[in-house]
Amino acid sequence: MANENKKMVDAITPMDEDFAKWYTDIVKKAELSDYSSVKGCMIIRPYGYAIWENIQKILDGMFKELGHENVYMPMFIPESLLQKEKDHVEGFAPEVAWVTHGGSEKLEERLCVRPTSETLFCDHYANVVQSYRDLPKLYNQWCSVVRWEKTTRPFLRSREFLWQEGHTLHETPEEAIAETEQMLNVYAEFCEKYLAIPVVKGRKTDSEKFAGAEATYTIEALMHDGKALQSGTSHYFGDGFAKAFGIQFLGRDNQLHYPHQTSWGVSTRLIGGIIMTHGDDNGLMLPPAVAPVQVVIIPVAQHKDGVLEKAREIFESLKKDFRVKLDDSENTAGWKFAEYEMRGVPLRLEIGPKDIENGQCVLVTRHNRTKSFAKLDSLKEEIAAKLGEVRDGLYERALKNRENRTWAAHDLEEMKKISAENNGFIKAMWCGDPECEDKLKEVAGVSSRCMPFEQEKISDKCVCCGKPAKSMVLWGKAY
Repeated sequence: MANENKKMVDAITPMDEDFAKWYTDIVKKAELSDYSSVKGCMIIRPYGYAIWENIQKILDGMFKELGHENVYMPMFIPESLLQKEKDHVEGFAPEVAWVTHGGSEKLEERLCVRPTSETLFCDHYANVVQSYRDLPKLYNQWCSVVRWEKTTRPFLRSREFLWQEGHTLHETPEEAIAETEQMLNVYAEFCEKYLAIPVVKGRKTDSEKFAGAEATYTIEALMHDGKALQSGTSHYFGDGFAKAFGIQFLGRDNQLHYPHQTSWGVSTRLIGGIIMTHGDDNGLMLPPAVAPVQVVIIPVAQHKDGVLEKAREIFESLKKDFRVKLDDSENTAGWKFAEYEMRGVPLRLEIGPKDIENGQCVLVTRHNRTKSFAKLDSLKEEIAAKLGEVRDGLYERALKNRENRTWAAHDLEEMKKISAENNGFIKAMWCGDPECEDKLKEVAGVSSRCMPFEQEKISDKCVCCGKPAKSMVLWGKAY
């Protein structure tokens, strides 16, 4: 008998009514995270952390395939170390959290809680790199960082968040630039292939680049509401950090040289991106590659002879190949359907008495609720195909959303009109002057997202000042 005290899944605020509330509802009701007693910090609950673990597992494998090794650096950075790179420290100063006491004693030198770890890696590299034979150094770190954000939202922006940060050191600028571009391509492949999120690859303008970098490359995704999400960045530092930290190596010419450096990272912000790219008014839609549960088995009329036994048999046959869950609780089938739809499980498998008689089951895909019958003797192949359909369906829908929300602007008035009426990407030409970039932010409410690698010629003139244009920029409102 069903548990009569168990409520059906609570309603989620429609995204068209209040997108921010819709997002928060999903985060809470799908049990991805919870608020903590530390202001601006979140508790990542098991279901949310399982998504992060799957992201981590895939990316870690991709990094190691390219020769990167994992290391771990301290979470504290002495103030004198942080001060060595002027642009870097100025860029992070407003967000830094400081430790001033150890126990009851005041520290002789303040310690910064890492907002990022370039300075720590540089300090280490100065001790371990002597010769070109020591290069390249291809390191990655999985850790948490702290940035004292004023406005926070679960996964998208919190004062402490989880991420990976790659830090590499190279003999030549060409090698370092190649590494920077390679890792951006890794992020793009990961987002598109595994998260089903289409992205635009490009270079940040100088005013938007990482503090201390010569060049910052980014992948930009468009959320369901038309706002952009910076989903991963890769930075080329040149030899600026090496000079600041005294990192030198004996080159092949028997002369001392400064190495060239990169860093690159993605964070738990990707989970927010998954929610806002794929979710609907019924809850999450998770890409199969990172879903904690890929297939949920729901016994229908489970009180009847043989139904639970068959469901358990199917579970045992699938669990080695898929992340599968059997819900044999006493909740009604209808409640279970709503619950796992809200949690974004890509595929639902229903099995009842008539299905057992016919040697089949029902498969329901989360992204479009399409029902189909699958023979039990070829179930693994059927499930693999359906999970592929879910991934492709999610990607195509996200791509269509981006295409429908991308416009071209030829002058300032057109830019202002598009921005006032729509959220989305706006393609427009730019002269390269930061004053025009600032003006567009002020009068049109958009920021430069990137200068796409795939350039288009919208016109010959800057959208802001009318002077000759240097590049096409993707503009938009962003999280």
